[in-house]
Amino acid sequence: MPLPIEDAPIHLLLVDDHRDIRETLARYLDRHGLRVSTAEDAAAARRILRTAAPDLVVLDIMMPGEDGLSLCRHLRETTELPIIFLTALGEFTDRVIGLEMGADDYVPKPFEPRELLARIKAVMRRSRSLPADPARRRGESQRVAFDGWVLDLGRRELTGSDGVAVSLSTSEYLMLEAFVRHPGIVLSRDQLLDLTKGRTADAFDRSIDNQVSRLRRKVEADPRNPSLIKTVWGGGYCFAASVSELP
Repeated sequence: MPLPIEDAPIHLLLVDDHRDIRETLARYLDRHGLRVSTAEDAAAARRILRTAAPDLVVLDIMMPGEDGLSLCRHLRETTELPIIFLTALGEFTDRVIGLEMGADDYVPKPFEPRELLARIKAVMRRSRSLPADPARRRGESQRVAFDGWVLDLGRRELTGSDGVAVSLSTSEYLMLEAFVRHPGIVLSRDQLLDLTKGRTADAFDRSIDNQVSRLRRKVEADPRNPSLIKTVWGGGYCFAASVSELP
């Protein structure tokens, strides 16, 4: 019996150079209510993306020609499509790089099609629950200002009112970027996990609390009494500062 998919049917682009995997997965996912387009390599995927608008991409890392990491980078630069990587068990480094580049999840090979379907449903559920990013709709500015701070999104650099750059770890930068893109919006811990692309199989809520605590020590005048990153009890966190785009 097909597993229910919320809202409209999902259109999935499956990119894998192994014909047996593509055809087997496409048949399985089709039986469970998904519309599936398939591509044997990155070039074929790019052709499909020029004429179609899938909701999610399932992407193999190791392919002849352009690999999945390169295609993921292109997708992240041009779209906000959710991405799930298919990875071989030994590709731990590529898996981590893929998550850092913006993939939403990964499934190690070999896997059961039912597991992939569950991951697809979870990623789409989270993706559809995320607030829209107004900066991306406008054609985002590379520099934003808030409370005397300037964040350069292109260089990933935070500068104080004294002109001195403040060092940010990757996780701190991604957290701050999520906040400045969604000022005044209450973001749950699950949403912050997705927006920071930090969700892995063993991610848990406290990791978000710890990252917020570290970020507060960098940007708050009084981290114990924060005025920028507010805790919303039972909801998550809200960035209370006014954010403006800079030329």
